[in-house]
Amino acid sequence: MIIIPARLNSSRLPNKVLADIGGIPMVIKTAKAVEELDKVVIATDSKEVIDVAKSYNIDAILTSKNCKSGTDRIYEAAKKLNLNDDEIIINVQADEPFIEKSVVKALLDLTKKYAKNSDIIATTCYKIVSLEEAKNPNLVKVISSLDNMALYFSRSLIPYDRDGNLKKYKAHLGLYGFTKKKLEIFCNMQSGILEDIEKLEQLRVLDNGKKIALIEVESKSFGIDTKEDLQKALKMHIL
Repeated sequence: MIIIPARLNSSRLPNKVLADIGGIPMVIKTAKAVEELDKVVIATDSKEVIDVAKSYNIDAILTSKNCKSGTDRIYEAAKKLNLNDDEIIINVQADEPFIEKSVVKALLDLTKKYAKNSDIIATTCYKIVSLEEAKNPNLVKVISSLDNMALYFSRSLIPYDRDGNLKKYKAHLGLYGFTKKKLEIFCNMQSGILEDIEKLEQLRVLDNGKKIALIEVESKSFGIDTKEDLQKALKMHIL
């Protein structure tokens, strides 16, 4: 199942999940981009989003306004939907209207591969970007081990390039894969100081000594976090 967390009042760009992208609300465009892969449900704190989803014949479920993160929101939705512990759940962010099916399919396959590995709590993906792109703190970077497990995520440039020769970086895409049981484990983990400093919830897994498996993908998609991102998205749609 694909669950899309959609909090209406985003701190940086309020109501962005309903922003018009080529005549379609952003969250709906995101849902339609992936609906051929699996059943899609929007998890939201807004009756307005529920009504919009219904008008497009997309399932949506009302969740608490007090969810700390998008992952907590999809966990609440998973419980309300009575999903089995071994159900594969893919978290696709509502602000990814250009996400490619191939990216979500790759993550789905990776999640299935590690579903029974208790050390790997989540799966996610990254793409290769230039140094200039990586300088943007809104673009989260990741470094990985030789077996493609996440070592650290940061808004800063990582790794530090002492000799100045590194021209490409791994940019994290905000999609995650879990089983329902691993989602429960994640949401009950103790939050660490790194998560609070970087404002990156995935660091909770690493802080607790567990693993996040990675896969490299090719993608032109990007998360819409700011007004500038939204203008870029609108321009992309026109082009």
